[in-house]
Amino acid sequence: MTENQQIRKEDVKIVFDSPYIKVADLQYAPGRHYFDATRRVQEELVAVKSDEEFRKMQPDAVSCIVILHSPGQEAKLLLSYEFRYPTGRYLLSVPAGLIDPDDRDEEEPILSATVREIREETGLQVEEGDSVTVVNPLLFSTPGMTDESNALVCAVLRNAKLTSLSQEGAVGSEQFDGFALLTKDAAREALRKGRDERGNYYSVYTWAALAYFVSDAWKEE
Repeated sequence: MTENQQIRKEDVKIVFDSPYIKVADLQYAPGRHYFDATRRVQEELVAVKSDEEFRKMQPDAVSCIVILHSPGQEAKLLLSYEFRYPTGRYLLSVPAGLIDPDDRDEEEPILSATVREIREETGLQVEEGDSVTVVNPLLFSTPGMTDESNALVCAVLRNAKLTSLSQEGAVGSEQFDGFALLTKDAAREALRKGRDERGNYYSVYTWAALAYFVSDAWKEE
């Protein structure tokens, strides 16, 4: 496929459709087919967007790097153990979720979704004096299989009350099994091992959060 070659809308067909996921057949040449697992309706598939539309598109979801840094205390990265159905177990995870229609009506949809997801999955509120910064506006997860994308956002909470930590805000299929508060040394160890403290692997977004935290890049925001 050359630089300016694009898949035509008329060459795309939805071959599986459900309320939660679709599979699109992307015919990129006569007799040549590629399949895309997607949450998007056919008109919003990334493959058929023009270059201008592609560069202006919003991500499907947000993944949040949540750092607790109260005055005079060591900074810690807040992660949780969330049940991930495709792996069949609880994995060390960042607070994350889809950008809802209500978020898209806001002036800053990514930031709106971030604040909401942190509240729902940790019980913590983003308050005055905290900072919420977009680290990357759109990252594709596994573009060899899906067009789903996440914004990566860092939230530094400066006066978070640990007594407020809660996972009671879980919605739908979400299931959690506690939190993990990692110092820089603990985060560095998780990076080195490639496993969490329970001995399990974790997602690429968890890796990104660990790396961002230990690099101190968040202090530059």
